[in-house]
Amino acid sequence: MRRIYMDHMAATPIHPEVLEAMLPYLKEDFGNPLSLHYFGGAPKRALDEAREKVALLIGADPKEIIFVSSGTEANNLAIKGVAYAHQKKGKHIISSQIEHHSVMHSLKSLEKIGFKVTYLPVDKNGLVDPGSLAEAITPETILVSIMHGNGEIGTLEPIAELARISKEKGVYLHTDAVATAGRVEIDVARLGVDALSLAASQFYGPKGAAALYLKKGVRVQPLIDGGIQEEGKRAGIEDVPAIVGMGRAAEIAKRELPSRMGHLSGLRGMLIDGLLKGINRVYLTGHPERRLPGHVSICVEYIEGESMLLFLNQKGIAASSGSTCTSRALKASHVLLAIGVDPAITQGSLVFSLGKDNTKEDVDYILEVLPPIVQRLREMSPLYEDAMRRSV
Repeated sequence: MRRIYMDHMAATPIHPEVLEAMLPYLKEDFGNPLSLHYFGGAPKRALDEAREKVALLIGADPKEIIFVSSGTEANNLAIKGVAYAHQKKGKHIISSQIEHHSVMHSLKSLEKIGFKVTYLPVDKNGLVDPGSLAEAITPETILVSIMHGNGEIGTLEPIAELARISKEKGVYLHTDAVATAGRVEIDVARLGVDALSLAASQFYGPKGAAALYLKKGVRVQPLIDGGIQEEGKRAGIEDVPAIVGMGRAAEIAKRELPSRMGHLSGLRGMLIDGLLKGINRVYLTGHPERRLPGHVSICVEYIEGESMLLFLNQKGIAASSGSTCTSRALKASHVLLAIGVDPAITQGSLVFSLGKDNTKEDVDYILEVLPPIVQRLREMSPLYEDAMRRSV
């Protein structure tokens, strides 16, 4: 059976060159980077080189890169770490209504211990209004955390403008760039952010390797105690093979980014146009232009996203419904609700996230396969039958 993978927001396959770079550190170069003897030398050098490559991907100084295990951990360290370290100044944090659960849950945890959080609304395309941020900042505000790009609807936020407003008010800004790093060009200096999260699994690196960019001078309180690794900000022996893989993946992404973006933007346009023309009562979610290059998110009326996924899987197509973290939860997506999608229509959420190896033939196959699936499911839907009866 033909297999088409279009769930790259969940994970990307490891690039062959990345795997090759990792192998020595799973075999002969197994030592602890902190060891002063011979066996610690190669891992220590590899760690330093990977830090330089990751820093180069986002325009940072290598000393500003903290390696962690996942984007979730990076978000937790940025939000809780800054909150704990600066709570004497104030206990107010600002975020948005469409953040990843690792951000939302971190904020909920802080609210339980006395912090106050303002969740900014977004417009129908998922954009945060910079004016609403300016109005929400108070003398008690210590941190703003707004994602760079949304993995569920693909919208790219105006982070540079939000960061400028935060800086004018003397407030730190963190951005969750897990969905964007390695997919679009990022320069932390131009963005003006104080902290940024990224993960290797999103740009053809291994799972288990991620990083937090922390601008020089920004204090965080470590969440893990026990050692001096990562300049004392994240204790525990580093996963050297995974970090080496992240560094190599970052190096390749930096080199190939322009061609990847052009390729994916073209396929994205073809898929969006084909879906909107080939299926009735289908709605594009997220910003029509200001979105991730390989991201297509729609809602199909009268049927459930899970049902479409099951039928697509039978045809060899891997996609997702809503975010990966909520796809097994039988409830409406908080992101879709925040942009004003009717709760009933959110159940028909479908997301195609394309990768560098996808082709026009893959898009054509989806456009051939999906309309009959939708029609078959609608014929089984009492909601669709009732709507058709009322439209006569």
